[in-house]
Formats: sequence, C-alpha cells, structure tokens
Amino acid sequence: MTPSGPDVTAADALKRAYLTMERLQHQVAEYERARCEPIAIVGTGCRFPGGVKDTASYWRMLADGTDAVGEIPSGRWDHGAFYDEEAGKPGKIYTRAGAFLDDLEHFDHDFFGISRREAVEMDPAQRLSLQVCWEALENAGQAPSDLAGSRTGVFMGTASWDYVTAQLRHPDDVSAYTSSGAAMSFIPARIAYLLDLRGPNLTVDTACSASLVAVHQACQSLRLGECDMALAGGVNVILSPLMMISQSQFGSVSRQGRAMTFSDSADGYVRGEGCGVVVLKRLSDALRDGDRPLAVVRGGAVNQDGRSAGITAPNGAAQRDVFQCALDAAGVAADQVGYVETHGTGTRLGDPIEAEALADVYGRESGSPVYLGAVKTNIGHLEAAAGIAGLIKAAMCLDRAEIPPNLHFSRLNSNISFDGTTFQVPTELTPWPDTDGPRAAAVSSFGLSGTNVHMILEQAPVAPARPADDDRRPASVLALSARSETALAALADRYAERLAGDDDASLADLCHSAGTGRSHFRHRLAAVGATREEVAGQLAAFARGESAAGLVQGEADSPEVVFLFTGQGAQRPGMSRALYDSQPTFRRAVDECAEILRPLLERPLLSVLFPDDPDDLQINDTAYAQPATFAVEYAMAQLWRSWGITPAAVLGHSFGECVAACVAGAMSLQDGLTFAVERARIIQEHSLPGIMAAIFASEQEVAAELAAHPGRIAVAAVNGPANTVISGDRDLVEAVCAAFAARGVKAKQLRIASAGHSPLMDPVLEPLRRAAEKLTFTAPRIPLVSNVTGGLWPWDQAPDPDYWCRHVRGTVRFTDGVQTLRSMGYRTFVEVGPAPTLLGVINDALPPGHDDLLLPSLRPKQDDWEVLLPTVAELYAAGALVDWAGFDRDYTRAKAPLPTYPFDPVRCWQPPRPWDGTASAAAGAGDAFDAADGSGTRPARSARRSSRNRRRAGHLPTAAELLELTESERLETLSAQFVLSVKDVLGSHSTHIGVDEPLTDFGLDSLMAVELRNEVQSRLGLTLQITDFLGGATISSVTRSIVKELTATGGTSLTETRHDGTGASPAIQRMPRAVDAARALLDELTDSSAPVPGPKERS
Repeated sequence: MTPSGPDVTAADALKRAYLTMERLQHQVAEYERARCEPIAIVGTGCRFPGGVKDTASYWRMLADGTDAVGEIPSGRWDHGAFYDEEAGKPGKIYTRAGAFLDDLEHFDHDFFGISRREAVEMDPAQRLSLQVCWEALENAGQAPSDLAGSRTGVFMGTASWDYVTAQLRHPDDVSAYTSSGAAMSFIPARIAYLLDLRGPNLTVDTACSASLVAVHQACQSLRLGECDMALAGGVNVILSPLMMISQSQFGSVSRQGRAMTFSDSADGYVRGEGCGVVVLKRLSDALRDGDRPLAVVRGGAVNQDGRSAGITAPNGAAQRDVFQCALDAAGVAADQVGYVETHGTGTRLGDPIEAEALADVYGRESGSPVYLGAVKTNIGHLEAAAGIAGLIKAAMCLDRAEIPPNLHFSRLNSNISFDGTTFQVPTELTPWPDTDGPRAAAVSSFGLSGTNVHMILEQAPVAPARPADDDRRPASVLALSARSETALAALADRYAERLAGDDDASLADLCHSAGTGRSHFRHRLAAVGATREEVAGQLAAFARGESAAGLVQGEADSPEVVFLFTGQGAQRPGMSRALYDSQPTFRRAVDECAEILRPLLERPLLSVLFPDDPDDLQINDTAYAQPATFAVEYAMAQLWRSWGITPAAVLGHSFGECVAACVAGAMSLQDGLTFAVERARIIQEHSLPGIMAAIFASEQEVAAELAAHPGRIAVAAVNGPANTVISGDRDLVEAVCAAFAARGVKAKQLRIASAGHSPLMDPVLEPLRRAAEKLTFTAPRIPLVSNVTGGLWPWDQAPDPDYWCRHVRGTVRFTDGVQTLRSMGYRTFVEVGPAPTLLGVINDALPPGHDDLLLPSLRPKQDDWEVLLPTVAELYAAGALVDWAGFDRDYTRAKAPLPTYPFDPVRCWQPPRPWDGTASAAAGAGDAFDAADGSGTRPARSARRSSRNRRRAGHLPTAAELLELTESERLETLSAQFVLSVKDVLGSHSTHIGVDEPLTDFGLDSLMAVELRNEVQSRLGLTLQITDFLGGATISSVTRSIVKELTATGGTSLTETRHDGTGASPAIQRMPRAVDAARALLDELTDSSAPVPGPKERS
C-alpha cells in the first residue's frame, strides 16, 4: 500500500516523483526507439522484364546495362488493330514498345493448392504475387509453412484493372470465381489464405507509387507492433490496350520506345510489368534470428501533391517536402546519401521538376558525388510495381557498393541544371565512393494521382563473427522436397549447381538453411555427405535419373515411429563414444545419467563406458551392463526427441522394457536408473547359475522338446515364428540345443551371464519386489507394449512391483508385441540401442517384400554418425517431421542463400476477349465493349457461353452397375471413376490425384463439392453433404463411405438424406418435376434462337 497522509515526508514524495519520472522517461524512450527502429530487408523476390527471376539475375541485368524493352507480345491483344503512328488518334496506340514478362500464361496451380479451373479465372497479378511472395520468403530463409497463424502482414500495391477490361465484357463472362479472381483486394488476401497469415492485409492503390507506399505502410505496421514480419511490394500486369490508348491520348508514353531519364532526348516512358516483394522485420528481430539483411530501411514519408498544375501534374514543392520529411524520420542527413533511385519517368515535364526538388534537398557544391539513377531505363515504368523495383535496386547497390549505369543518357535535359550540386548520372558500373559511416541511399516514387513517397535506406550492419564450433559433425544431411517428382529433380539440379559454386558457405550451413528455411512437401530427397563436392555429385546424378550412394528418395507418409529398446547383451566398451564426443545433447543426457549413478555404482559410469584400457570389459558384468545400456538408450531417445522424432509407441526387449517404461513416462529417470542398478545387482547376487540359447524353431516345437527335458528350463523369449530363446540349467539347455542340432535346426548359446526369464530367477523375485516398492511408477503417457502379455499396457494403470517380478521371470513375448504394433498400423521402427539386434529379429519375422522401415541408431564397428545420419535421411524421406532447427541446435550455424523452389507450371490462360480496333475508332473507345464480335451486334449467347458455366456429364457408375460387382471391385471401380470426376471439376486432367490425399490440397472448394455431391445424387441416388468432400476428405474416404452405404442398403432407400452427426443441415430435396421444369427453362434461356416467354398475367 502506498503511504500517504501526514506521515509522508517531503523526501518520500520527491523519491516517488523521481521514480515516476524515471519510469515515464523509460517508457518514452522505448516508444521513441520503437517508432524509429530501422526495418531490415531480409528477403526479396522479383519477376521483372528481361528474364529477371531473382535478385541475382536482376543485378546482372542492371550491372550489364541491359535494356529489357521489347515489343508488345502477340498474346495480349491484336496490336495491329490498335497501332497507328499518328499521336492522339482516337482508339489508337502510337508505340509498339513495352517491357513485358516472358511467361505470364503459365502457373503451378497444383503447388498452391488451386484448381486449374479457378487458376484460369484468376487475375494473373494474383498468380504472379503468390509465386514471388513464396520466393521472397525462401530468399529470407523463412519456411513459408512455419508462418501459419503468425502476425505476418501483407501489403501489396496494385493499380491495374486490365483483367476486368480484358476478360469481363458481358454477364456470360462472369462465374463463381469472378469476385475472388478479379478483385484487387484478393492479391494480398490470396497470400494470407495460402499461408494462414493473421497480420494486417492491405491492397494499396496510389497509382505509380503504390508499391513503395505499401513498403512504407509495412514498416509503420512493424514499428507499431501490429505485425512481426511483413511481405510488402507491388505487382503490375498489362492485359488490355485501354490504358495504353489513354496514355497515347495523354502523350505520356515514349514514341521512341525507350525511357531516357534526365536525357535531353527523353520523350516519355515505356510501360512495363512485373512484381517485386521484400520481406521485412524489425532490425532487432532480424539480428536475433540470424537473418542476412540486404539493407535497412531507416525511415520514410508519404504526402500528396494537392493542387498542382493539374491533377496528374507533379508538384515540386510537395516532392521537396516528402524528401525532407523522410530524412527527418530516418535521422539521416542529406549529405550522408550517396545515391538516389529517382522516380525518373523520362517525361519532359516530370524530370525537370524532380531534378529541381532533388537539388533543393540533396544538392551540395562539394564533397562526394550524389548519383542519380532510374531503373525505368532498363525495365520501363512498372507503374504500381515501379517503386519496389527501385527499392530492390537501391538495396542491392548498398549491399554491393556499386551503382549500375543509367541507360540512354548522353546529354542532360536542357531544362535541368546540376550546377551547384555534385549530382552525377552514371553511364557505367560505378564503385560507391568510400564513406565514413554506413552507405545510405534514397528511393522516390510518385503516383499519377499525386501520392508521393520517399524512403531512406542504409547499408545493413556487418554480421558479427561466429564463435568457433568445438563440436563438429563429420557429415551433414541435405533435405530437399517438392510437390512433384519433376520439380524434385529440377530442385536437385539447382542445388547441385549451388553446391558446386565457389563461395565460402559451409555444407553444414547450406544443409541447415535448407532444413529450416524451406517448407517440406511429399516428394522428398535426402543426401548424406561430408563435403559440398560429394553432395553436389549425388544431386547431379539424381537430376540425371541415376542412383547414387548416400541418397534416399521417398514419398512422405507421416509415419508414426516406434522406438525399440535393446536388452542386455548388445553392450560393448566405447559404444556411442563418437556421439558423446561430438553431440552436446547426447552428452548432456549421458552425463545426467552418470551423475545419478555416481552414488549407486562402485565405479563411475563414464570409465566403464569409455575405458582407457581396450581390454577393460567390465561393461559386460550385469551390474554395469544394464545401467550402461540404460544410460546410452535413454540419451539416444532424448537425442531423437530433440530432433523432432518422438515415439508414437515404445517396445523394449527384456531389460530394454525398463528403458522403454522410463521413456514412456511410467517412471522418472532417477527411479529408472535406480531400478536398473538394483535389478542388475539382485540378479547377479540371487539368480541361480544357468545359460541361455537361441533356437531357430517355433515356440510350439521348442515347448514340445522342453517337455521331454523336465527341470529348471523354460521358454525365455519368443522373438519370431522361428526364433525362440530358452533359459535354464546348463545341462538341460545344452541337451535341448543338441536335440535340435541333430534335426538340422540351428541353435546357439547367448552371451548373457544369467539365465533370465526362467525358474532360475525365482530367488530374485522377493528382493526385486522389495526394491521396486521403494520407487514410484505411473501410468505411461504413450503406448507401452508389455513383454509379459505382448499387448498394450493399460492407459490407466501403472506397472507395479508385481509386474516387474513377472517380467523378470516370465517369457518375453516380443513377436506378439511387434504384431500388436503392426496391427495398430505402425510400420516404422527405430532401434534405440547400441546395436540393431531387434531389427534383425523383426525383419526375419516379417513376410518377404514387406514395406516396414527398420532403422538403427548405432552399430558395432561403425562410426556412430555413419549409422545415425542415414537413419535421419531415411526418416525424412519417409515423411517424418524432423526438427531441423533442433537437429542443429547444438552447433553454430548461419543462414546461407539457397535456390528457390522450381515451380512446375502449366498453361492457365484465358485468352482475352477479341477487340475490334476499327469499331472502336468509329464508335469511340467506350463502345469497344459492345462490339465484342466485331459486328456491332452481340453474338448468340449459346455460342459465347463460357466453359466455366457448362454442366458436366459426369463419370460415376450407377448404383445398379456397382451392385453387380463384389465389394472390392466396387471400391476399385468407384475410386477410379471418382478420380475422373474430381479432375473434371478441378479443370485439370493432367493433375495427379492421389486417392489418399485431401481433396482440398488440389484446390477443391465448396462450389466444386456441390457439383460432386450432385453427381453422386444423380448417378447413385445418395445424398451426401458438401462437407463430405471438404476438410480432410479423400477419394478413398468418400468412396468407402458410398460403398458402405450401398452395400448396407442394397440400393434401396438411397434417396433418403443421410444424417451423419456432422451438424450440417440435411440437403434440400428437390421434387423431380421442379428440377425438370427448371432445367427446361434454363435450356430455353441459353438458346438464343428460342423466344423467351414473358411472365403470365395474374388472374
């Protein structure tokens, strides 16, 4: 309680006031820090004219001074119908020039989970943005899939309505996908939907400045804490001649077909298209996360021209204001800026106004030169994407300390004066002059509608030196994946080229970056190697279709992994030594066990595990064999868990069940090790002498032979159909072995000091019970298979002391345990022990050609890593969720640049509706919409009906046809036909549809689900809910459900609505006559030759 009243002294009041002021000052300082925090550009993606697909190709084009301007592609519109060299002619374009992307028609819709049917009807700007955003995230070393649910914002600038004007010129052109396919708001929304992003999501339209305004808004959102990462940029595609007609009327486009910024020959700009995106993070977050910033955004400002000479005319005073505001916001002085990426359209009006405003703010009579450039001279004016193209260029200049040439500049515009400034327009690749501090650059972008933006960039801070890595792995695992086999081969080829490069990135860093910075898909490839050259060779072979040692290929199937724990007998001196010396997580777990065992053993665990004397074999004494085995297996389980490989179930063999129980949570590590020591001690002190032997015969055969040799002998373990272990008095065991040997059945004595699981254990039981009663056992937290029963341990029960007595005395029903696990669907087994003895037992028991995955952790006489890393590769290829960050957590790693995903695109192009330039010229440009067929009258609606609205014929068999088949034939037939129906609704017959993959992964949506439901109802008489096709529904699950109901009803009552407890409302049943009447009316309405009846008069 705060003191108050007369007891409070003036000193107390002053002290409280001082503390309050101090707190408020701290809060204000934190606010100011956040408000002004630099924003790091940690990733980039781009598609620009001239074949630019990434920043590397972008820089090459800029540095080489490449001009990417060409002619308007023939696929956009019939340019001949619109071209006329006479300026200002109505409905005509006086230039053939433009800067266009190479391939706008193709899109990897399967990769993005969008049906081809929907992809065809999407504005190409949406498709382009999806690809470039994905590549930007990969360039940032950020796995896109890891962002699900995150506060990641998307800010995209766009201003083009070309898709609408090119495609939607009549109501028949509109479909269910038009709203989402054409609206500009869906450009960032698609990205958020794809990645499940929960941050701000904005479309910015300020005309030509849209993308740079989007970046500014993203920076502000990051500083305000609205998001923790942001994708920002812009996109522009040119699909319609209308804007070009308008600009030809306006006179702003270059008649020469070249942008000549600041040149006396300049006569306008060249239109261009493209997409650029940057990934932004607060600098403090980027440094924390080990990112590699390309540059840093120090600050920026946005303003408006207000009332200028005209609504589209630039305002020099407004430009000066935005320059100065940006410098103030960034805390950077004008004389620190060495390069300005100008708006630089190359117009006779705009260039002089911008140059004068620049001179007022950045002009200085002496000192280092200030270079002015404009990327529009290379790639034209990308309009809404122009600003982001300039930003990425400026960031690369800062990073590389070079400034590319400005093209088409020979003599300064006569209306521009650089007197009193150090301005220079570089015409060749120019080194950035040395500076006292970080290099700084500015970027401008001015919108046609008057919105101006100016950003101040700074050279990224130098990454701190990495500490030396004392622990090293001798090899690495490179994990690659793709949506298709074709893409996987292409990805392998890209990585082979990357690894063969001459940079200094280590193989470990490259593999770490691939594991942590990429999403992981179904088709997988893992390479294990010690050098970049070795792995590059493996990948190159795979790309050529050849096999290579160290490579594992597979299709991910989300396997649930069973941990197998080896029993006594596999121990050896030095086991896991290489792992202990080079793997800190494993070492910490072993050391933890050693510390717990220190007061329980006469000799330190590590001296037994790793003796200096190679002849020191004390580890084979039961008193040390069991605790040592426990420690190694427990540490190995902890290592696997730290790598993301968590057991779905556990099974141990004999003593191995003690470790399995600990790992399953049935006892603590302290109690588990204590029990291991006590169990070993009691067996060593109280068991009667005997031996054990393995006989390669069935349990029944062995039991029959034991009946002929009565005495202290028993079946100790059933390891397989023809693998039975016996235990007992030496003479009896040897006699049974001899009897089988005489029949030609192999038998061998085991290297175990005691005769476990036999009557010779009877003296052990009471002292073992007393020891176990001092410990605490709990119900296991994951499935634990019992050796005693061969079945699952009950979920709600703990293994009590009586159980452990039965366990040491009874038969180990290992093969029953394996069958229990396999009956539950488990097919992946990892032996967590010093040798893969159990894997061999399981393999021998399984039928030939089985597909179970049996993987070791360690092997005798092999380097630990040589065994362990290929197992990691196998698990990854099978679909296990390897935690690659955890895999490298104990080592010093850095993000390294890697190839981006090789999309496997198919043609997704809706040819533009035909234009008629002649009709347009005669009737006015606005009437071009009404002359769609070139005749001045509308074509028949039936002839123009879009394929997107057609009714499908369907592929499914009828109920009667299915009922003539056997149940398995019904499933096979229905499944095959259902694949065709799904491909039909998706609009893509080339897509491979896996019957066990969720239909929504291929882009199936609720509209398509309705069509499938209707086909099922029409052909089979069954009424399903649309939810039966969505969520995680697969072709297999739908067809099984249909066949089950058909089989149950025998084809009767199939029109009744199914109530399946999903909570969905029953489908409305249409009366057949109403359906027929509606269809008849629809056919009349779509037949242009039939008269359309008017409404009947009410009587």
